[in-house]
Amino acid sequence: MKKVGVFYGPKGGSTEDVAKRIALQFGDSAILIPVSDATAADVNKYDNVIFGVATLGRETWTADVKGDWDLFFPELEKVNTEGKMFAIFGLGDHLTYSNNFVDSMGHVGKVLLGKGATLVGKCPTCDYTYNESEAVIDGQFIGLPVDEIFESEKTDERIKDWTVRLKNRFI
Repeated sequence: MKKVGVFYGPKGGSTEDVAKRIALQFGDSAILIPVSDATAADVNKYDNVIFGVATLGRETWTADVKGDWDLFFPELEKVNTEGKMFAIFGLGDHLTYSNNFVDSMGHVGKVLLGKGATLVGKCPTCDYTYNESEAVIDGQFIGLPVDEIFESEKTDERIKDWTVRLKNRFI
């Protein structure tokens, strides 16, 4: 398998922690890169790309503060998707924000799909409790939802199952 670029944001907190745990599953094949330090050219170096995003976090509490993904979105529009495999994981709170569960994962995914990207690593919705999500397309989550606030005990197993499936799909 070729190298896997694991791009995540924001730095620090649960999103970075989950990104590190995912990267561990790929061993030496994975390279961790915060989106705050990345450009489209950095993403374009990889044939296998994982994006990690938080739906809500410290960076979204103040409307005038731009978070890492807000700043990276113009770069995402420049990413070359041809011949690459993309996967997404998203952090969310399925109880407090059950009407917006992992919405940011959906926003990233829709940009990639609009560019003709191949997305792998979809997850069934039946394993989660929530009301609405922008990350559900054709009855499945477009990536791995993670709730570190209320379901942290499920995260390691979910990561393991998801990364096994990704390894079978990545180039």
